[in-house]
Amino acid sequence: MTNDQASMEARASEFRETYQRVKGEIAKVIVGHDEIVHGVLTCLFVGGHALLEGVPGLGKTLLVRTLADALSLDFNRIQFTPDLMPADILGTNVVMEGADGRRHFEFQRGPIFAQIVLADEINRATPKTQSALLEAMQEHSVTVGGMIYQLKEPFFVMATQNPIEQEGTYPLPEAQLDRFLFKLVVGYSSRDELKVVLDRTTRGERPKAERVIDGETLIRMQQLVREVIVAPHVQDYAIRMALATHPRGEFAADITNQYVRWGTSPRGVQTLILAAKVRALLDGRFNISFEDLRRVYLPSLRHRVLLNFEAQAEGIETDEVLLKVLDAVPEKAEERAVA
Repeated sequence: MTNDQASMEARASEFRETYQRVKGEIAKVIVGHDEIVHGVLTCLFVGGHALLEGVPGLGKTLLVRTLADALSLDFNRIQFTPDLMPADILGTNVVMEGADGRRHFEFQRGPIFAQIVLADEINRATPKTQSALLEAMQEHSVTVGGMIYQLKEPFFVMATQNPIEQEGTYPLPEAQLDRFLFKLVVGYSSRDELKVVLDRTTRGERPKAERVIDGETLIRMQQLVREVIVAPHVQDYAIRMALATHPRGEFAADITNQYVRWGTSPRGVQTLILAAKVRALLDGRFNISFEDLRRVYLPSLRHRVLLNFEAQAEGIETDEVLLKVLDAVPEKAEERAVA
């Protein structure tokens, strides 16, 4: 084994140990939801944002709070409401009076100036307020009064939304949805999981996660993820997975032409590759496989594909369409499958 290989092996081992430590701390508080926890941690170790969707009471907010407890990072929670304004998120310039009696403007930072920001019930705010997050999520900066303020790294937005209550909510704009690395659908707990939840919450127990990782370590882990190798034929598979969602395109599946209005953006392909790299590292490999890509397909693309009216009229879900699109994409480019 060369020195470079030994170094990579050591760094990969540190990555897995760090990941398991954070996951273990979350497990002290969160019962079950392993795939959701893995999805949130994938976003964390890639350096992307996560959108958690589910009915009330499933632990979405608690999961993000617990994650913040396990990290030595600044944390702020923003409760989104219809009367929330952009300045309530970003901050604003206020008039201050100096010791000499002269007045001047001073920027008062809003809650977005944290390293982990919980945007709770994000779809309850108006589109104008939601748009205040666009620059922060993409550029990791905030512009107020013509001045640009950089956010401290690492920076994450973890948002939650309720899919069933429509009154008083506003759909997230496609431009904002595209900035989330993953959209994770939080389901119900099982019988055994509910028993553990009740044992913990009705007997006075108050488990709490301990801080096990700091920002510097997390940034180092994110850099390691980007060093994982992607073979050309595997990368091409990821590209065709994305292109298969584009209606009337060269690689479009039959179901795509029938039910999809708009396909995924280039961010979707980037997400597929980066998320697959995390899967590879956790599996002890330094190159991603076809299966890695398939396992991250739904959370990477479900919020980046827009169905047409026909799909909505027939009650067809995005995940259902995407799974059939995935089945229609062959691993080898020269093969063509029929959806």
